[in-house]
Amino acid sequence: MKQIFTLLALAAGVSLAFGQQPAQYSLFMMNKLNWNPAYAGLDNSLSATGIYRAQWVGLEGNPITQNVNVHLPLYVFSSGIGVNLENDELGAERRTTGTVSYNYQLPVGRRGLLAIGLSAGLAQRTLDGSRLRTPEGDYDIDASVIIHNDDLLPISQINATATTFGAGLYYYSERFEAGLAVRNLSEPTVDLDAISLQLKRAFFFNAGGHFDLGGSLSLHPALLLRSDLAQTQTDVAAIFRYNDNIFGGASFRGYNSDNIDAVAFIAGFRLNENITLAYAYDLTLSTLNQVSNGSHEVMINYNLNQRLGTGRPPKVIYNPRTL
Repeated sequence: MKQIFTLLALAAGVSLAFGQQPAQYSLFMMNKLNWNPAYAGLDNSLSATGIYRAQWVGLEGNPITQNVNVHLPLYVFSSGIGVNLENDELGAERRTTGTVSYNYQLPVGRRGLLAIGLSAGLAQRTLDGSRLRTPEGDYDIDASVIIHNDDLLPISQINATATTFGAGLYYYSERFEAGLAVRNLSEPTVDLDAISLQLKRAFFFNAGGHFDLGGSLSLHPALLLRSDLAQTQTDVAAIFRYNDNIFGGASFRGYNSDNIDAVAFIAGFRLNENITLAYAYDLTLSTLNQVSNGSHEVMINYNLNQRLGTGRPPKVIYNPRTL
């Protein structure tokens, strides 16, 4: 009976952790390769992005996420390549994923570009049994003795890896862009001894616009929809940019009118022609605000801002205000 109870509790914890398998980001509009492999190279030069996010600060076992990616165009092949690495920790669980992306780019109309992309990589899931606690387990204060009284649960760290694939489409023009992507196409299974976790297929749709408001001010609305076809999360943002340098705005996140998650306040600036810094603070609107102090996210992007190699020039005149 106690084994059944423990497994149910563990399954509930894993369900909470994996029900929203893709890691959460408030600066989603500034890190598009993470969502869509077809975006590789569309920053029009060598581009490297690093993000650190601490979600629901103050809550024990809160999610901590790091993401690093690098991508660049291959003009001579009308394509782009990229590498994306992500580490997401939640309590006793850690999710680490590394993928390689490639796209092929086609001109659309007079000033548009359509990219078709694929990604492949490895997804590792780790469970630290020393951080698990059962109702009838025996534990001392310094955790040197760990007895779950359940043979199905590990007392140390275990991990397993699965191969994962993704695909995407991305349309880009001077004033509008949109992408559609899918992650975990084959829905692989990661077997952690007695615990089997399926990496659910996830779909992403993003869209953005770039509008001059006169003078040195421009507006950049952005949308991100994430769905596993059972639940859909919506992020809507508006970013204002001044003099192609300083920017700020806000985003709103929710699942439906009855499940509102957070409002994020965003600010940043270009340190120089190559480096952009950004910060987001999430004001939690759900009941989690009773046990956490919001979320913090920082980003740094390096763009070489130089053409690489030789070959045909890009078909799109890229807007320098693109975030």
